[in-house]
Amino acid sequence: MQQVLIFASVIAPFVTGLLQAVKRVTVLPKNYMPLIAVVMGVALGTVAYPFTDMGLALRLWSGAGAGLSATGLFELVQKKDGYTNKGKGGE
Repeated sequence: MQQVLIFASVIAPFVTGLLQAVKRVTVLPKNYMPLIAVVMGVALGTVAYPFTDMGLALRLWSGAGAGLSATGLFELVQKKDGYTNKGKGGE
């Protein structure tokens, strides 16, 4: 369990950075951002096999935890309206 938390802490800043890049480049509804963050976290956890000796299942859990921490757990239950990039059409 400690390995999972440490690994999630290591990849969380990368998920946060990628999520911010997606927010700036694309026009997506804001309520999809937590889901995108979890998918990014799981993807990063999957491709990080050269950097750890953890099994695939533990890396997937770490990635999901990193994605949830990137957006904040409270954002999963909040209703969000609008789009990520208002300057590019959307509203």
